[in-house]
Amino acid sequence: MPLSSNILTLLPEYILVVAGVLVMLAEPFFKDDDSRAPLGWLAIVGTAASGAAAFYQSRFVAGNGALHAFSGTMVADNFSVFFHLLIAATVLVTLLGSMDYFRGHATHAGEYFALVLFGATGMMLMTSANELLMVFIGLEISSISTYILAGFRKGKITASESAIKYFLLGSFATAFFLYGIALTFGATGTTSIPAIAAGLAVTRTPMLALTAIAMIIIGLGFKVSAAPFHVWTPDVYQGAPAPVVGLMSTAPKAAAFAVLLRVLLTGFPAYEARWALMLWAIAALSMTIGNLGALLQKDVKRMLAYSSIAHAGYLLVAFSSLPADAVSNAAFYIAAYSAMNVGAFLVLTQVSGFSEETRSRKDFTGLAKRRPVMAALLSFFLLSMIGIPFTAGFFAKFYVFAGAFHAGHTALVIIGLANSGVACFYYLRLILSLYSEPDADRVEEPAYRHVSISASIALAACAVAVLLLGVMPGKIVAHAGRAAIAIAEKTAEPVTLPNIPCGMPDSKCQETR
Repeated sequence: MPLSSNILTLLPEYILVVAGVLVMLAEPFFKDDDSRAPLGWLAIVGTAASGAAAFYQSRFVAGNGALHAFSGTMVADNFSVFFHLLIAATVLVTLLGSMDYFRGHATHAGEYFALVLFGATGMMLMTSANELLMVFIGLEISSISTYILAGFRKGKITASESAIKYFLLGSFATAFFLYGIALTFGATGTTSIPAIAAGLAVTRTPMLALTAIAMIIIGLGFKVSAAPFHVWTPDVYQGAPAPVVGLMSTAPKAAAFAVLLRVLLTGFPAYEARWALMLWAIAALSMTIGNLGALLQKDVKRMLAYSSIAHAGYLLVAFSSLPADAVSNAAFYIAAYSAMNVGAFLVLTQVSGFSEETRSRKDFTGLAKRRPVMAALLSFFLLSMIGIPFTAGFFAKFYVFAGAFHAGHTALVIIGLANSGVACFYYLRLILSLYSEPDADRVEEPAYRHVSISASIALAACAVAVLLLGVMPGKIVAHAGRAAIAIAEKTAEPVTLPNIPCGMPDSKCQETR
């Protein structure tokens, strides 16, 4: 029996919701001292099934097709399928890498697995949304889950501080985004993303539309931790659990960038000259503040937090390219960044454990002698973040900078290359610490921090992905190209806009429009 369009379009999200509910229903049957590993494996199976459902969707959107659900408010096309697969892969690797993270702290591990699944549901909804209010719903589902996950190390002061700051500043950002939606409706008479472009052609309040664009960019700028909306990032990353930081620094960013691409390139293409200038400034600011801030950090998680701000800037450089190049370059960069950043934080998870006492650069000194495999993996991921050839980071930066250069944004490319040079210093400084002689008074790590089979699979998957994307990027580039076509060349079915009074007789209104 064939599935209806409403079910098929949101099939990955339905599977994640069902898996999350099953985890919550099963959790009360476990005693306090019981392992929650079965719940983790249930979450892993649900995530894998969600990814398989996204792959199944690709059969129906082959070429340049699309599935629509709920009166066109949700869409499954090559663009959303790409990000569904990316989010599912990121969540799957995170779950595998954190299966033993709660060893000895199992009483609330079930909540962790459920929240990760619900957060992933919101992220996927954002990438499928074809209507701004549906984007807002997905954003809130994702945000609420990550707010709780940020403070999941109960009893730790830094964890509580992390959750409170993330929640308060996230609420302000959500207000900006929601106000942007309201202004968009006021300017165009619609919140349907494809219909916004038609509404802008007849609007009599262009300044209202420009203000709406600014509000939407501010709201999403917080989610991707772009400067100057980045102030929450170092403190939240420092206090949140390491596997949660690996997830929240990649999957929510991927969803937010997907929304930004769809909204700006599909809904506001007529105002590209204005919003491209704003994103140009944010990109330059993010790269500079992120890299200079990372130079001053001794705490490794804070250093990677500032690094993520810089990478948000590199990603925003893609928006200065031509529309098709912007989507494909940004999509490839997000995939590469997800692999190397999740991998780096999974290494921190295995080295530090739940208590995370291994935090500063000094604590990582001599890691290669104590744990050579972990040191090698972390070095590999850091080299990819620099952009060394034969790693994913090299082609990610190459495509982004090449696209901006071909579009004539030479100054932005120069700023990006200069910042990449600055980034080499703090990444290589940490790698040097890993292979330096350890301190004489260094206490060996507790024996319980062995690497489980599931964590080994997760780390191997990240390393292989970073290597393959750096050696054979062709397949991901091809998928990113199909996603670009779905945004740059295809629009949804025409939507009839409501009558917008213009103060003239109807016939003259039509002539003016």
